[in-house]
Amino acid sequence: MEKKIKDLTVHELRDLVSSIVKETMEEFIEDMLVLSSKDYLLAIEEAKEDDKGKILKQLEESFDA
Repeated sequence: MEKKIKDLTVHELRDLVSSIVKETMEEFIEDMLVLSSKDYLLAIEEAKEDDKGKILKQLEESFDA
């Protein structure tokens, strides 16, 4: 059976909040490092362009059929 917040001790609640904050900060730092990489940003832009091309091709094929 799952515990509810009201059933947690102060120590358990503190540990829970601490672990959530730590995990969130680690994810944020990782995101910032990734987004500061020019190579990564370039790869994202290229992928977007590829997707646009594929969507356009699909639309052209759909309307030409």
